[in-house]
Amino acid sequence: MVLPEPVARRVLLSENEVAARLREVPGWSRAGKAIERTWTFRDFSEALAFINKVGALSEAMNHHPDIANSWATVRLTLTTHDKGGLTNLDFDLANKINGL
Repeated sequence: MVLPEPVARRVLLSENEVAARLREVPGWSRAGKAIERTWTFRDFSEALAFINKVGALSEAMNHHPDIANSWATVRLTLTTHDKGGLTNLDFDLANKINGL
């Protein structure tokens, strides 16, 4: 049975699927039931501008990362909380974030 696209994006991935998708998102690494990546910018203003761009992408996808910011450093963590792990939605958003 083929699931509708919005549903298919929110199905928990197997370990093999996670490993395959992780190769598609350079800079991201596995962190338990999530993936994360850290960026370092020149200053707080640049970090905040990046966070705002991530926020716009997140709102458009209705999928939101955990965001940690310390001056010029931003760490994003992605997981599908209501599914208890990683789904295609996490990797799709990571790809879009990498495009910023």
